[in-house]
Amino acid sequence: MSKTIRLTMAQALTRFLSRQMTEIDGSKVPIFGGVWAIFGHGNVAGIGEALYQLREELATFRAHNEQAMAHAAIAYAKANFRRRFMAATSSIGPGALNMVTAAALAHVNRLPVLFLPGDVFANRIPDPVLQQAEDFSDGTATVNDCFRPVSRYFDRITRPEQIIPALSRAMAVLTDPAECGPVTLSLCQDVQAEAYDYPESFFAERVWHQRRPRPDRHELAAAVAALKSAKKPLIIAGGGVLYSQASDELAKFAEGAGIPVCETQGGKSSLPDDHPLNMAAVGVTGTSAANRLAEEADVVLAIGTRLQDFTTGSWALFKNSGKTIIGLNVQAFDAGKHRALPLVADAAEGLAELGAALKDWKAPSAWTDNTATGKKAWQVEAAKVTASTNAAYPSDARVIGAVQRAMGSGVTLLHAAGGLPGELHKLWQAGAPGSYHAEYGFSTMGYEIAGGLGAKMAKPDEEVVVMIGDGSYLMLNSEIATSVMLGLKLTIVLLDNRGYGCINRLQMATGGANFNNLLKDTRHEVLPDIDFAAHAASMGAIAEKVPSIAGLENALAQAKKNPRTTVLVIDTDPLVSTDAGGHWWDVAVPEVSVRPQVNAARKAYDEKRKMQTVGD
Repeated sequence: MSKTIRLTMAQALTRFLSRQMTEIDGSKVPIFGGVWAIFGHGNVAGIGEALYQLREELATFRAHNEQAMAHAAIAYAKANFRRRFMAATSSIGPGALNMVTAAALAHVNRLPVLFLPGDVFANRIPDPVLQQAEDFSDGTATVNDCFRPVSRYFDRITRPEQIIPALSRAMAVLTDPAECGPVTLSLCQDVQAEAYDYPESFFAERVWHQRRPRPDRHELAAAVAALKSAKKPLIIAGGGVLYSQASDELAKFAEGAGIPVCETQGGKSSLPDDHPLNMAAVGVTGTSAANRLAEEADVVLAIGTRLQDFTTGSWALFKNSGKTIIGLNVQAFDAGKHRALPLVADAAEGLAELGAALKDWKAPSAWTDNTATGKKAWQVEAAKVTASTNAAYPSDARVIGAVQRAMGSGVTLLHAAGGLPGELHKLWQAGAPGSYHAEYGFSTMGYEIAGGLGAKMAKPDEEVVVMIGDGSYLMLNSEIATSVMLGLKLTIVLLDNRGYGCINRLQMATGGANFNNLLKDTRHEVLPDIDFAAHAASMGAIAEKVPSIAGLENALAQAKKNPRTTVLVIDTDPLVSTDAGGHWWDVAVPEVSVRPQVNAARKAYDEKRKMQTVGD
């Protein structure tokens, strides 16, 4: 009979987490980088006490907002290319529901995170407990069921022994390259404190390694045949290239075959910006160089991408009627999208085998040489819009140029929602793999500062620069205080355009009136005059409002020397965005309106929709 150890369910859970390892660059390290926790009545006496007992082996971090701590955990996993990850625990009710948005973010972006929300009493004796939302028709329902559609695996622990199979399944999902995503183990609060005789073998140390599936020979043969017939091949590099750490294989393959590369938001920095075959951003926020090639391409090798609408220009970008798409993806669901020839495999393994099978085949030199001309033309356009200016209200692009000049490409640049992702996707000159950290899969306002904190935890020796708009800042800024508390320095550049400038521009572009986006266009008695620098300083940051682009560059130079998080605020123009590059995006315009501007926009919209290749 195997030896057992009597522990509470929560103690068993935390002990198990502390014994899970991985190997990075030849060194064995814990696979869990720690646990983010905000305690309440639903988890403080159970998992809170268990975490205290293991605080030296499994670090616990305190945040100021449950959604933010989950964002930090997710960014940590992304910055680690999914090789390491974190857990996040909250009490029941609002604390748990605050994490659901983050769960959706992780689900969309295929990122591992373990959610451990407290839940109601399994025995139901004290029902309804504090923060319990009762369902009049279902006695088993709790608010944590909201995690189900945004979790790769969901389980509710109603007996202490259930944690044994649940944790085994959780680790299988968190470490699987295809199934990877959020796992939710909903922990009934009475069960957290219940004891069970657990087998000691359950707590044996285990080392997890990244699985790298190789392609099926039939799918590989079909992909090779398609590429060999190509006259105008193009590679789209998605986030899967980075998760696979396949940048070297991508460079080797592209150079060997002479195929230009363009990058999605998630895939940007797969190749350094200065690589001669890197045409940079593709799609709605793409460069003219990349989009021109995408329009002409007869074979598109889509690597590790979901082919979402911003990449495909709402499926109007690829205009070659005879095109073939090859979906090289570890997840079959993504590999077969848009009638692609699926090539289900790890990105690095798939590229290696494609390269070996193609041998000395190369794309026509005229096609490859043509890419250099397009790239040079784009670089001229980009230099114009990012150049320094004396304007009182510079564009986002001018601010990006200042950050690039002051900080260089050696930093990790992090951003999320609003207008910045579109401008940065086009204009930021990324360096090392993973140095461009965008959350644009779910486009979550409020990810930026918390995400920067998580990225800094993963890369403590690197400069992490967060670019954020005033709208996102006002939604979620509390982790500035956490970064100061933990000694994790961030440089935050806050662009204040006095409202939701990106959506205001979209509203105007679709014929809408300026309404409810910029602060001046909202219902108000008094317009707010927010002192963002004073607010950030009140949380312990070094903060300054800069008067100009030149002032921003000077302040950024100083920020490098500052000992703690620095927030630099600059006023910007809400109406200006970069016209160069880009592509149409399908945003439905009303068919009927009393306003002539909307009717005109609808007419233009109907014309643009004719570009879409429905069912392709």
